Amino acid sequence: METTFQRKDLGIAVIGCGRIGTLRATLAARHAAVKFLAVADKDPARAKKLADRTGAQFHSGDNLEVIARPEVNAVVVSTIEVEHTRPILQALELGKPVLVEKPLAFSFAEADRLLAAAEKAGVALHVGYSRRFKDKYLLAKEQLVSGRLGRITSGMARVFNSRSQALATLSRLPADTSSISGLVYYIDLMNWLLPDNPPVEVFARANAGAIAGAGYANTNDVTYAIVSLKDGAVVDLGVCYALPQHYPSLGHAGRVELIGTDGVLIIDDDHTDQMMYSQHSAPHVYLPDHNVEMVFLGSGTPGDWALGEFQGPVAGETRNWLDHLSMGRPCMVASGNEARRTIEITLAIEESLKAGAPVRLPLVA
Repeated sequence: METTFQRKDLGIAVIGCGRIGTLRATLAARHAAVKFLAVADKDPARAKKLADRTGAQFHSGDNLEVIARPEVNAVVVSTIEVEHTRPILQALELGKPVLVEKPLAFSFAEADRLLAAAEKAGVALHVGYSRRFKDKYLLAKEQLVSGRLGRITSGMARVFNSRSQALATLSRLPADTSSISGLVYYIDLMNWLLPDNPPVEVFARANAGAIAGAGYANTNDVTYAIVSLKDGAVVDLGVCYALPQHYPSLGHAGRVELIGTDGVLIIDDDHTDQMMYSQHSAPHVYLPDHNVEMVFLGSGTPGDWALGEFQGPVAGETRNWLDHLSMGRPCMVASGNEARRTIEITLAIEESLKAGAPVRLPLVA
């Protein structure tokens, strides 16, 4: 039986023309369903530059002017993290679905405000935790869905990154007092891989050193957390954003393990399988002035440019969201409620670090 898709033309607004906003706008401009593209940034010159680069039909320094355009029927929010709320609410109040970069919010109160607005408007709110769209983790999800591992009894996810990435994040978010901002991708990943087994307790430990020595006294180099799940399974989460400044990885160096009653799955995502040394330094997606001669190819967290096309998790995530909007295909991007669970674990880690003791879940909002 032949299946016929009902295709819908899209008008996309991208709010925030930084690195990830530029990627999202570029990918949207190349999607067959996108017939109108508008971009906004608090720096109007940067908005114009991205509009010229992508062929966007409209640009502005006023977010609402772009969101409210009648041609726009969906919005990407790629502003700095602390500026997410207002453009999200503006889009939702106009009945336009939103894809926002992680995190959805920094508190339960703010997250619940956004979720309530989405429910009231009757439109979808999705959050960009792009690890879900990496081939290794998509294959892992398939094995779990197929039941090949049986009941999961334990898991592990750890991510390493260089202190150059940590310092770049802290330069725009100086109040980020721990090393867990990169871990949230893997909190979401484990929640996605084990969706029906909610966490009930978090116990975290951390240590400081190199990053504190660089001027951020309250920021940890490493954080580890044991998360106990409802059925007794235990998940070990770890993050270090303090590898040497010129470590060869251009983003996340990860490892994920799942042990079940019927099998085990081990995912090596350190990118040491493709190494290059060159006197011509390789570009870093996030850090334009970051130069390394030794590089693990394919280690850029959002993905990488290859032969004029951007390949990788952010590309797959953006296309999936656009395909969902234009053709009704299933959307694998994290929902607002899934993002709230990630926020809860993040807050529990912070609370456990301060208390030096386990924290029971659910937290009181």
